[in-house]
Amino acid sequence: MESEKKSSSVSDVGAWAMNIISSVGLIMANKQLMSSHGYAFSFATTLTGFHFTVTALVGLVSNATGYSVSKHVPVWELLWFSIVANMSITGMNLSLMLNSVGFYQISKLSMIPVVCVMEWILHSKHYSKEVKMSVVFVVIGVGICTVTDVKVNAKGFICATVAVLSTSLQQISIGSLQKKYNVGSFELLSKTAPFQALSLIMVGPFIDYYLNGKILLNYKMSTGALLFILLSCSLAVFCNVSQYLCIGRFSAVSFQVLGHMKTVCVLTLGWLLFDSEMTLKNIMGMAIAVMGMVVYSWAMELEKQAAAKAAHHIKNSLTEDEIRLLKGDVNVAAMKDVELGQPKA
Repeated sequence: MESEKKSSSVSDVGAWAMNIISSVGLIMANKQLMSSHGYAFSFATTLTGFHFTVTALVGLVSNATGYSVSKHVPVWELLWFSIVANMSITGMNLSLMLNSVGFYQISKLSMIPVVCVMEWILHSKHYSKEVKMSVVFVVIGVGICTVTDVKVNAKGFICATVAVLSTSLQQISIGSLQKKYNVGSFELLSKTAPFQALSLIMVGPFIDYYLNGKILLNYKMSTGALLFILLSCSLAVFCNVSQYLCIGRFSAVSFQVLGHMKTVCVLTLGWLLFDSEMTLKNIMGMAIAVMGMVVYSWAMELEKQAAAKAAHHIKNSLTEDEIRLLKGDVNVAAMKDVELGQPKA
């Protein structure tokens, strides 16, 4: 039992580590690929389509070689999920274009309470006061780190709202679909990736043209840009797999809260590698955010222990009831034997 718990803990840490490392690596690779100082490949939506294309190919190879088993998930569920996921990607890109960076960061931070409310509405899930307190610390800390100028307009606000709602719903749906159809994280990703890849590659260039006024066919591809696109796609596979894995093991709220560790890592790496400014405000914000993440982990462990105790108590109670029923049956049988003049067994 102890070895199983230890193995599960190691797997949990591995899933989080894979997500953080791949996500931070993906952000750094994309920064070099898309920035004007790098290769100026400013086609974010199309690039995401490439990511899902490679992910779909990896899933196809995995199924063909027998590494993973394909389970049935209704096509309408996959289509619905892909629409929500693509709305999330498009909404985020439009929100970043139409709003200031400060408001974009605020909209991302708002996903934590939005996910909490959605899970309460959809799954009747409740949270302890310790969890709520830790969420507040994380939001405040990351807000101090990232939020600067806050400017918003009507179009930007609508896009940000769509992005937040669709992203929150997408992340809740990942866990729900895995439980509903008893499908693993990689198997579910393998089924949804082709739908997202096809739709994003078809509409991505038009969205990117609307965002930056540039046409993909006019981009002059260099060897360096191609290598970074391949690196970005490779890291995206690990990022997508680990995201599904983390949400399947934990919850959408946990993924959002602990996922902000990536923001702290990106800020730190930006300071170390790209000469980004690191102020006292940034350091204070990161310290508060990390404290919130530690408190969240502690609060979730308390909830797990409480749930385990409750389950153990219920199990013991049921066992006692069963024993009483069995004893009652034996006594009734003995009384019948006496009435019939038969000796007791």
